[in-house]
Formats: sequence, C-alpha cells, structure tokens
Amino acid sequence: MAAGDSALAAVLVGSVFISSPDAARSKVLLFQLISVAPFAVVAPLIGPTVDRVPGGRRFVVQVTAMARAALYLVMIFHVDDVFLFPLVFGVMVMQKTYAVSKSALVPLVVRDDEELVEANSKLGVIAGVLAALVVGPLTGLGHITIALALVPGAALFGFAAVAARRLPREAIATAPAQVEEKEELRSIGILLAAGGMALIRASVGFLTFHLLFWMRSDYGLAWLGIAVGAGAAGSLFGNAIAPMLRRSAREEAMLIVALAMIGLTGVLTTILGGVGSAIVLSAVVNASASIGRMAFESIVQRDAPDANRGRAFAQFETRFQLSWVLAGVFPVLFTLPGRVGFLVVGLLGVFASFSYIVGSKAAQAGKPVPPTLTARARQTLRKEFARRREARRSDPSASSPTAATGRSRFRLRRPATTRPAARPSDSGRPARPPDLPPGAPLPPPKPGDKRR
Repeated sequence: MAAGDSALAAVLVGSVFISSPDAARSKVLLFQLISVAPFAVVAPLIGPTVDRVPGGRRFVVQVTAMARAALYLVMIFHVDDVFLFPLVFGVMVMQKTYAVSKSALVPLVVRDDEELVEANSKLGVIAGVLAALVVGPLTGLGHITIALALVPGAALFGFAAVAARRLPREAIATAPAQVEEKEELRSIGILLAAGGMALIRASVGFLTFHLLFWMRSDYGLAWLGIAVGAGAAGSLFGNAIAPMLRRSAREEAMLIVALAMIGLTGVLTTILGGVGSAIVLSAVVNASASIGRMAFESIVQRDAPDANRGRAFAQFETRFQLSWVLAGVFPVLFTLPGRVGFLVVGLLGVFASFSYIVGSKAAQAGKPVPPTLTARARQTLRKEFARRREARRSDPSASSPTAATGRSRFRLRRPATTRPAARPSDSGRPARPPDLPPGAPLPPPKPGDKRR
C-alpha cells in the first residue's frame, strides 16, 4: 500500500510543488483542503464501518486496495481536467480508511501488548523503505507521462489486495458503542497522548511548508530536496529506534522524549540559523514524529476497547490532520524568515512537553486535568444555557415581552407630548383649534375677536 501511494505522490510532486512560488501557493492550499476533507467522511462513517462491517477489517483492507487501483486507472484519463480533484479525494478517503484499518488490526496479530510498539515500528520501516525505493522511479516516469506512474501504482494495489487475504477475518463490533466503551476512549492517558500528538503533527505541518517556500526562494530546489530527504531518513530512523526505546521506557515516556526533542532542536536551530541547521531540524522533527506516533498508537491499542479501535483512530486522525493543515496554512500564505519559522517549531515543542508533563503529574496525583480551550468553551455555553433556562422557569413573566410591558411586542407607543395652545394667525382670524378634525368648519367668532 505504501508503494502504491508513491505513485500519487509522484503525480502531485510534479503538478503541485515544482512550480513557481506564486503559482504553488494556490495549489498547495488546494492540496491542504483536499487532504483534510476526507476526514469529514472517515470520522463519522468509516470508523464505525471498519469495526462492524461483515467480513472484518481484512475485508476493509481488500476493498480499499481494489478501489484505489480502480481510481488510479480512471485518473489516467482525467489528469488535465476538473475531474482529477474528486478522484484524488476518493483516493485519499480510501487511504485514510486503510490507515484506520491497519492501526486497528495490529493488536490482532501480536501476542501481547509489549509487542505493539515493535509491530508498529516494523510496519513503519517497511512502508518507509518501500516508498523511498519506489518514489524515485515513479516520479521519473510521471515526468514522461502520468500513465507510466499510475499504472504501476494500480498494479501494486492489486498485489496488496491479494496479500491481505492472509490477515485475520473477523468483525469486532456487532452493535454501536456503549457508554462504558465511550468513556474508555476519553480516559486521561488517551486524551493527553492525543493532545501531545496533535502538537507534534502541527509542528511537522508548519515546518514542511515553511521549508518548502523559504528554502526554494533563498537556496533553490536542490537544498529543498536534501531537506525532504533528511526528513524521510529521520522518519525511518524514528521507526527503527522506537522498539529500543520501548524496552527501557513506557509509551508515555517515549512521547515526552519526542516532544522534548522537537522543542530543544527548534530552539537550537533558531540560535544557529542557516540551511544546514534547517536540514538537521527536518530530520529530528520527522524522527520525533515517528517515535510519537508509535507511542500514541500503542497507547490507544493498549487502552482502548477492542470493539472501538476503528472509531478511536478515525476520530484522532481527524484531529491530527486538521492540526497539520491549520499549522501549515500560515507559512503558505506568508514566507517567513528562516529563524522565525524555527522558533515557532521550538515553541510548539516546548509548550507540548510542558503541557504533557503537567497533565501526566496531575493525573498520577489524582487531580483533574485542566480542560482544553474547546472543553472550556463548551462548559461556558452549557452554564449560560442552564442559567437562562432557570431564569425562565423561576419568572415566567420575564420571558414574555407582552406580560412584562403590558402591550404588544411589535407595537411601540408614541410618547405623549403637550400640544401647543392655539394662537391667532397673522391674518387676524382665530387660529384653527388643534383638536378640530380636518375639513370641519371653523366655529363662529366669539365677541371681541379682531378681524382685519
């Protein structure tokens, strides 16, 4: 599956990223939108489907592989028109569905929870190595013609569908999630790990697009390619050393190490500056992201209920991808100086490390973990609605405008004014009384009225 993804990467590299900076901005923003849009489908629909579909998660993997092969073949005929974008959207939906299924499948093929990090590490290394070996040739073929890159990609997905027949076939969940299962997904350990992983993905997204526009404008595409290669090598290195870290530390400690590495390297790169430091930062951030992802997936696979792992990974991946996109929008819109971008990455790592450590200590001491900004906003809205509901119940007249004012809600009474007294006109005739109806004759003059 990873090798098949390289075919789409080869197409996107030539059409999106290798162009003039001004033209690339709009294309990159569109790519970001397309990359986050599939999660609107994955989170509410695909997660439960992965857990409950007849035939189990193996069937989901086979369907996604065959669907992506078919979409690649159709994409060959629409690489230059607007139908390319819905096809890319469909491919990405299938890609995220497979990622959710893969993460949910891992606990079924290991002997115990101690092997989760090692299994996730092996999958990451295999995917990284095969993608690195295939992306170069496919990119070269894609520059000749798109079909030369997409046809091998479709064939690779066909092989993946056949290989998936060896996976275990079982449907984990037969009913919607119960209250107890949902509470397990909201445990303190999982929520803290999800918050730390979201900030890691934010730092990766920000650094990726910061280097894309800063390095290509100041140093050229050659140095950008070196930075991208360093990031890929860092990802492989992080996947490889994750099992060794797990032998000496728990998953939570691995996550703290990953966050601290991002913060420390970001601050040091800000001080040193230069393209060499940027390349090192790219490698370290991607290595830390791999270590953090191994730790997070193992925490969810260890603590989440079996029946809801698909739901859990779909929900969390939605948050992570949104963090990646939102953090990457700003460096796409504005090309920042190198040191400013490095400082942002460092501050993200420092803040994430501090927040995770404080939250973990609070959880160990039995104290409630401080709520997030979103949770605080929800609590404030609930309290305000409850206060207004109680006010209406205790004083029904206060909620009725007509009862409180004694008049219609939609009619405004004109304030009373004192009418001026009638006075003689300049012609010598008595002035028309103000209370006389229009058109009525004037009353006869009284004795003593002056007439001209």
